[in-house]
Amino acid sequence: MDLLRNRRKQAASTEPSIEPSLDVTSVPSLSGSASPPETWEEVDISSTDYARRRRELMEMMTDLRSMGADALIALPSIVVIGGQSAGKSSLVEAVSGINVPRDSGTCTRCPMECNMSSHATSWSCTITLRIGFDSNGLDLQKPTNVRFGRTITDRSEFEVWLRRAQAAILNPNVPSSTFHTKTIEELRNIKNTLKFSRNVVCVSIEDPDATDLSFYDLPGLIQNEEAEIVALVKSLAEHYTEKKNTIILTTIPMSDDMENQQSMSLARAADPNGRRTIGVLTKPDTLGTGAINQRRKWVEIIEGRSEEHTLRHGFYCVRLPDDAERAQRLSRAESQRRAAEYFDTTSPWKDVTDRRRFGIPGFVSDISQLLIRLIEEALPRLREDVETLLARCSKDFDELPPPLENDPQIEVLGRVNAFCDAFKSFVNGSHEDKRLAQRNRALYAIFKRDIRGTAPDFRPFNEPEGYVPLDDTEENMTLTERDPGVQAMGIYDIRRVIQEAIGWELPNNVPYQAKANLIAQFTKLWVTPSERCLAGVNNVLDQVIDTLISSHFGRFKVLEEYFGNLIRIQVDICKARAQDAVKTALELETTTPHYTQNTHYLQTLREKWLAHYKKVRSRPWLYGAPIRHNWEAKKPMASRPGSPSPTKSYPTPDDEGCEVEYERPPLPVSGRKGNGAASKSRTSKPCPDSFGPDCFFPGKLETPEAKALRALAEAGYAGLQVSDLARLLPPDSFEEELVVMADVRAYYHVAYKRIIDHIPFTIEHALHHALAKQLSQSLLTSLLTDAASGPNFSERMKDLVSEDASIAQRRSMLSTRKERLLNIRRRLMTFSNSF
Repeated sequence: MDLLRNRRKQAASTEPSIEPSLDVTSVPSLSGSASPPETWEEVDISSTDYARRRRELMEMMTDLRSMGADALIALPSIVVIGGQSAGKSSLVEAVSGINVPRDSGTCTRCPMECNMSSHATSWSCTITLRIGFDSNGLDLQKPTNVRFGRTITDRSEFEVWLRRAQAAILNPNVPSSTFHTKTIEELRNIKNTLKFSRNVVCVSIEDPDATDLSFYDLPGLIQNEEAEIVALVKSLAEHYTEKKNTIILTTIPMSDDMENQQSMSLARAADPNGRRTIGVLTKPDTLGTGAINQRRKWVEIIEGRSEEHTLRHGFYCVRLPDDAERAQRLSRAESQRRAAEYFDTTSPWKDVTDRRRFGIPGFVSDISQLLIRLIEEALPRLREDVETLLARCSKDFDELPPPLENDPQIEVLGRVNAFCDAFKSFVNGSHEDKRLAQRNRALYAIFKRDIRGTAPDFRPFNEPEGYVPLDDTEENMTLTERDPGVQAMGIYDIRRVIQEAIGWELPNNVPYQAKANLIAQFTKLWVTPSERCLAGVNNVLDQVIDTLISSHFGRFKVLEEYFGNLIRIQVDICKARAQDAVKTALELETTTPHYTQNTHYLQTLREKWLAHYKKVRSRPWLYGAPIRHNWEAKKPMASRPGSPSPTKSYPTPDDEGCEVEYERPPLPVSGRKGNGAASKSRTSKPCPDSFGPDCFFPGKLETPEAKALRALAEAGYAGLQVSDLARLLPPDSFEEELVVMADVRAYYHVAYKRIIDHIPFTIEHALHHALAKQLSQSLLTSLLTDAASGPNFSERMKDLVSEDASIAQRRSMLSTRKERLLNIRRRLMTFSNSF
């Protein structure tokens, strides 16, 4: 007894040192950390400051777990795992001083949390059921703690009460009080609803002879069962061992090789470096005297000399009561005395220097100190984690829409009016979100480009394909995107159109129908760009409408669906009307009469284009499309950098039906085409539009245009420009065709400027403005008609603004979570303030 008393004093007296760390991996190793003092004093350990702080820490951890904190933050803990027949149940009994159920097969089918406190004068125990998961194993928003039965004061009654508590856990649909009076035989015959459960049986033991300690006892790992059950038990063990603040106690029977132990494999998977695993070697008395090699191997492991099996906190060896000794119901003190006598008298265990590695007292004292150190190290981080979770929870809660406070009718009408006002501001462009206006402007710009690409491609030559397009009278622009329906038309093409339209007109009268037919060729191409533009605007409108519906009605799903359908009906009506309006606008341009009151602009354009066509026709060599000679095709030459390009020739009609090749001179810098039929100079000086004294070629040579303008000015015709000289050209044999070209091209520009404004205005007014104008009235009318047709108007309004179930559920979940976090923070702060 003196030997045992000294061991217990030695185990309880050593206080831990605190290292600057936040997890178990950095807590100092237990090996050699608690060497016994040379002399012992009779000291009441439970009255020291350290013992008080240890007790307070353990109570705080118990309170936090009862609040469900372990589901939110990583609480420091100890978990005991082991396979069947590994001695795990005997270890739990030896540590806690209680008897756990023992039957054939698996007895423990849910986690047991054991909280031991030495702050008592007599033994007592209470059992609580902590329900943190539903019957499907899913987390509950808030765990509930159900007191199970009365306070137990007789140790012999504990086993049956533990069986009853486990049965209540495995049958969640049955009131727990039903099991309070069940006998062991009745409990064995119950067909449980669940095979295993993640809910916890919490055992709180008050024992003056105990060491302050808290640990989880998990169901034993199994192999010879159904695959589903094996996986279930393994998953439960992994759930506890994977937490970084968890100390893993794995029980290993010395009668078997360590490599065969499933618990050791599971511990290695969760803790590959062995920083938070402690091995507990059981059944040393099963090794016969002849097992010399096995004993030597185990001694190396216990002393930390084994290279294959190394753990930061080492291994402990315990001898636990066998079946015969349990039948004798030996006291804890007697069991520990027999174990101490065995280790002190049996070889090779008696020769190991570190005696704390043997027996329950040293083992319990060391892991208790390790747990306390871990808790103390983790406290700052736990507080930080709680503050972070609380801030995130508050943020998520604040982002949810507040519960409805207004009258349902006021809420519905207010949201309808707000939606309509917002849409009007989108249409008018006054809303801060300019998406509708800006994207539609971009679509209208594309529409303008597409219409410009339908301009007639008149080229006043016999073979129009041999010449460049004429897109501008000033020759400053060339279309980059031309409608594929536009075909190049030459002099003979126009003559054919005229001839096909001749009826009973007098000679020298061009039929109006010829011009109408040419106008129809480009106006019919306006249908596709107009429809494409309207479709793009409709897509933009749909996106804006969907955004506004979601933002104004999305909080209430019923309301969003109801008004979403009504709004989209109105949108479809306005789309159809806008389509009809665009069709009508196009018919004004595509059907006769072709009319304009903008006669001045039309006449000016006609004169410009007629003069331009005549000038181009008189200088065809300046407008020819590049061609390749046969010798160029046979002998391709790569131009050297900086060398002049080969001279190109361009075909042009000198006489009707005859083509002659001219050498094309370089163009003047200003873009005007100089007369270079006979000149091969490549450095001609640009000639101004009107006559001036400085318009000369190098060598002071005056250009022909300049000479002509000067001569006309001297004759009294001042103020003329180069473009006016085309009127002096002699009549062309294709004068009628050139006039038709000029008339049609001039009318195109008049109609073009008209249509590129008319279609956008039509769409805006027939679609957006019409929808904004009628939306409010149509929605309110539909709402009142629908509500009036029902039995109760108020109930209908209430149904429309009924909150989405998912939002209400999330608000409740966040509210419960916030309450839990506040309680956890308050408990952590209470402990901090007490020290």
